[in-house]
Amino acid sequence: MKALIIEDETAAATNLKSLLREIDPSVEIVDVIDTVVDSIGWIRANPLPDIVFMDIHLADGQAFKIFEQVDIPCPIVFTTAYDRYALDAFKVNSIDYILKPIKKQELERAFEKFKRLSGREKAEYVEQTQRYLSARAQSFLIPFRDKLVPLTPDEIAYCYTADEKVSVVTFDGRSLPMDKPLDTLIALLPERDFYRANRQFIVSRRAVRDLSVWFGSRLSVNLTVKTPERIVVSKARVPDFKKWFTGNLRRAKPKILPAGFLSLF
Repeated sequence: MKALIIEDETAAATNLKSLLREIDPSVEIVDVIDTVVDSIGWIRANPLPDIVFMDIHLADGQAFKIFEQVDIPCPIVFTTAYDRYALDAFKVNSIDYILKPIKKQELERAFEKFKRLSGREKAEYVEQTQRYLSARAQSFLIPFRDKLVPLTPDEIAYCYTADEKVSVVTFDGRSLPMDKPLDTLIALLPERDFYRANRQFIVSRRAVRDLSVWFGSRLSVNLTVKTPERIVVSKARVPDFKKWFTGNLRRAKPKILPAGFLSLF
């Protein structure tokens, strides 16, 4: 059996390789890849393995971006540091998921499940995974009073958490309660359009009015809609935020930028 590991944490990849060899010494690990870009290149250039072990957060972005560029018609086991709230989708749309740090008994469970599957069942899992990833976050159904409110990502200006409660705020000013934490939402929302600014906010690129230099080399993100408090990007995250924001601007239609904006970059 041939296995591909897509994982950006060296220690986690080493641990996974060691455990796989303990469980089944005949497993051939064809490669270990740590970025989205390299994963896409490898999949295009090489025969597919029998199974892929895939981390969700990679060095250059979320692994979901891989599926936007290439098909992976083989079973996938997600390895993730997400909490249990975020795992529901992966549980039903992949062969299995493993919560980090990976334990031998959990890997054995996934391995045995894979080996028991017939060819038809493996094909069904592959199709199911592809459907989930292609339809990811096309819309949400949000319970509100006695109704379910449909909401698309294009309607969302920002997501906000306070006092262990999460709200989604739309461009037309509605504030709707969400039963998913921000860690889950950022995984479901399109990466090119949404950014986790800090522990409390996810912001939509379309909602950003302008940026201000803030104390300590931080950035204040000013939106076109009212926010309950200032959105501040830490000094450590500023380069990543700029890369995300300017990268999306290059793909968008040209527009007049706020005065002083270019000087920030």
